[in-house]
Amino acid sequence: MIYSRLIIDGNAVYEIDDECMEKLCRSQALREQERKEKRRNGGKNEKH
Repeated sequence: MIYSRLIIDGNAVYEIDDECMEKLCRSQALREQERKEKRRNGGKNEKH
């Protein structure tokens, strides 16, 4: 099921795709978690 929201800003209308926003939020949270782990490890990247 696809849900979307409309944002009306003056004469402009924007459609927000909720599924896309969920994916974006998840990827941003994952990146933030990776940054925190990197800081906790003293900047060492264990993947390389």
